[in-house]
Amino acid sequence: MLEAGTMLLFCAVLFASVALGWSIIPALFVGVLLFMGYGLVRRCSLRAMASRAAGSVRSAGTVVVAFVLIGVLTSLWRASGTIAFIVAHSTAVIHAATVIPLSFLLCSAMSVLVGSSFASAATMGTICMSLGLSMQANPVMLGGAILAGVYVGDRCSPVSTSALLVKQLTHTNLFNTIARMLRTGAVPFVLSCVVYVAAAVVEWLCASGGSGFGAASAAATAGSAGSARAAVSTNASSITDIGGLFSSAFDLHWLTLVPALLVIVLALLRVDVRLLMLASIAASVAVCVGVQHMEWAELLRLLIFGYHAQNPQVAALLDGGGILSMLTVMATVCISSAYAGIFAETRMLARLQQVIEMLGHRIGACGATMITATCAAALACNQTLTIMLTHQLCGGLYGDDESERSAQAIDLEDSAVVIAPLIPWSIAGAVPLATINAPTLSLAAATFLYLLPLSRMLASAVRRRSGFRTRHRSQNQNPGLAIPHRTKPMLHMFAHGFHPKSGD
Repeated sequence: MLEAGTMLLFCAVLFASVALGWSIIPALFVGVLLFMGYGLVRRCSLRAMASRAAGSVRSAGTVVVAFVLIGVLTSLWRASGTIAFIVAHSTAVIHAATVIPLSFLLCSAMSVLVGSSFASAATMGTICMSLGLSMQANPVMLGGAILAGVYVGDRCSPVSTSALLVKQLTHTNLFNTIARMLRTGAVPFVLSCVVYVAAAVVEWLCASGGSGFGAASAAATAGSAGSARAAVSTNASSITDIGGLFSSAFDLHWLTLVPALLVIVLALLRVDVRLLMLASIAASVAVCVGVQHMEWAELLRLLIFGYHAQNPQVAALLDGGGILSMLTVMATVCISSAYAGIFAETRMLARLQQVIEMLGHRIGACGATMITATCAAALACNQTLTIMLTHQLCGGLYGDDESERSAQAIDLEDSAVVIAPLIPWSIAGAVPLATINAPTLSLAAATFLYLLPLSRMLASAVRRRSGFRTRHRSQNQNPGLAIPHRTKPMLHMFAHGFHPKSGD
């Protein structure tokens, strides 16, 4: 009962922070106090809890260093004109009849390169939304396509913070996990493309039939989109000439593409991700100085504070990056890592972990992870904490060998990473939608984000059913091979009660 009360109080603090628009960092610090207070009530040593927490934070040091490199890299890509070059040449292919599927594909490509859903939404997503609305596209479908696209790369990019976090938590090889993510995500990605192409065809047929589908859909969604849609529509006409806008701020020489090409080539060669980012950073510095003629003092400033354009229209699309932009996610990872140490010392989550293990015994580790991630996302209100809580709670479903750790890594990527943006009150989805001024109803049109976990659960259920039939047939043919029934330890614990020792 005390465990449930403590968790509910922590969730209430998190919800209040998100609802009031405050940073979640103070709420996470309150969580540390709450969980340590629980440990003290359970007669756990304060020194032991602090020692466990500090050890967990130290283990997160590697991923924190990677986050610093990502902040530097994204700032330099903005300043060097790399993102401007990609966006300017990509959006030239957008047409009214294909704006929805192309928005999904372009945002997917951008997110794979930059590894950030927020950065992809602020650049390619904003432009696709503006151009799409100027072409009278359905704002709900368009917003859903953009949201789904920006999380394609947030999940499987070699420079993605979520992918690096999962790698650190599960101690797996990043590129092996990415290869598996490409396989498990292939069918949902293709199905999403089919859905968006079908939406574009229907919209084109209705428009050609004179029904004014674009205007009708805008009116139908006016209640959910509200003034946000009008704001984007007003802004759309001002940034229609993307190439001219970026050409006025950057020298869009083909050399500006080199930092992005380096990431792709080195990732294919499976170079360590930190070396990969350092190589791209070095190339970006060379482009900033040699092509964009940037002063060294300005270059050093943007590494810390991020890129800030002088042109207000360019600034609205490209400003950001820098080490300071990563402070929130780094603090979230460090504080959440401290939770892991406190939970291990106090055994606060023991009962819940046993319930999840029991669920995994019935529906499989993949299905149990999906359900746990959904609940964790609803409570955590952000992607990073959702990933860490799901990993902590589902640890008992997997073994310690490499294949089991790889299985947990792919299950986390296909659940916690993509489910968090689907929670309406989670900043994982709310921030990108607010950035592009899309209606909240766009969550329903972000097909990739829910087709992926659904397809994984379906595939897991089919495998379990097929395996059950095979075992059943084998036991009928060879009765001597039947495995005798044993009472599961966790079922025994539920039958006789769970009694943690004093000081556990």
